[in-house]
Amino acid sequence: MNLNKNLWVLVLICVINSLGFGLIVPLIYQYGKEFGLNKQTLGLLTASFSIAQFFATPMLGALSDKFGRKPILVISLAGTFISFVLFAEARSLIMLFGARILDGLTGGNISVAQAMVSDSSTPENRSKNFGILGSAFAFGFIMGPAIGGLLSKFGMTVPFYFAAAVSLLGVLCSIFFLKETNNDGRENIKVPNYGEIFTSLITVLGRSVIGTTIFIGFLLTMAQMNMVIGFQVFSIDVLKVDTTTLGWFFAAFSIVGIIAQLGVPVVTKRFKSKTFVLFVSTVFCGVAMLLTGFATGFLIFAICLTIYGLFNGLRNPMLNAIIAENTERAEQGKVLGINQSYVSLGQILGPIGAGFIGVLSVHAIFFLSSFYILVALLFSIRLRKRHQD
Repeated sequence: MNLNKNLWVLVLICVINSLGFGLIVPLIYQYGKEFGLNKQTLGLLTASFSIAQFFATPMLGALSDKFGRKPILVISLAGTFISFVLFAEARSLIMLFGARILDGLTGGNISVAQAMVSDSSTPENRSKNFGILGSAFAFGFIMGPAIGGLLSKFGMTVPFYFAAAVSLLGVLCSIFFLKETNNDGRENIKVPNYGEIFTSLITVLGRSVIGTTIFIGFLLTMAQMNMVIGFQVFSIDVLKVDTTTLGWFFAAFSIVGIIAQLGVPVVTKRFKSKTFVLFVSTVFCGVAMLLTGFATGFLIFAICLTIYGLFNGLRNPMLNAIIAENTERAEQGKVLGINQSYVSLGQILGPIGAGFIGVLSVHAIFFLSSFYILVALLFSIRLRKRHQD
């Protein structure tokens, strides 16, 4: 019962946190223009969060191994709260960058929440619980932009104060309702220095199962972020849809992913091997993305992206479960934090690759995504063999 209660508190916290983030994303450009933000600096402002998160999440995860998950999660959410207040109170472009970097530096809540789920799960229900957590994040991202657009009618700073309020609610929920899950053996864990953490970002890739899994996640994240750019360009430039229709289209794509993650228990009950599910889902994602590159009209484009979204939704629950099951309890937070760092790196490099290849044509963006997925597929074959060994 305590496990279920903790899981649903984490779900609530994840919804609150991703809702706050999703709220401000569509408004950043318009809000920042009065401080001199342009298309070039918008890319830097967006990337600053992921860059800061790349360096910070492994340390926050390692600290949660030593000092407990709950206090680190509270600190992370408090940092998000402060960053939204700073964003609303910004008087210069430097303050906007400072707010996003602060949010990235304290943005370890994803990996710490994943570590709490891993602490409390059995091998049988770990994939299911990761799927539920992933669905919570996705739900917040879907609802956030709609709420942010509605609140912006009352003033451009209103959504940012609202985002701060929901983040503060996440802090309070963590303090009063969340139970610590990392209680055993912490006294024997050494507090890491950042040199060790930074080195582990490289050395972890050499670990047979875990390193391969993290690298697959990095490739698939690059493919997804690359696809998101192509999705927007194709919809507006080729299909000629307006921004409202694009928003609904993207929301529908996200809902398909949520449905897939909620269906993880059914999939894992039928197929016990997580590496097999990862391999099959990667095959379908690759084929769907390749066909998307040949699409010229709405119907084929929508069908291909629906198939991609459905099987891509199985990705993270499988990857996180494989990592957790092959990691010692004493370093769950650190390794899941390193995994999140590579996710952040994929979120940075994916759009950059799309920008360069998009000069050729919008179709080339989807072909690049399918190439990333093909490489991930080859590594998933290697992972399956190593996992069996």
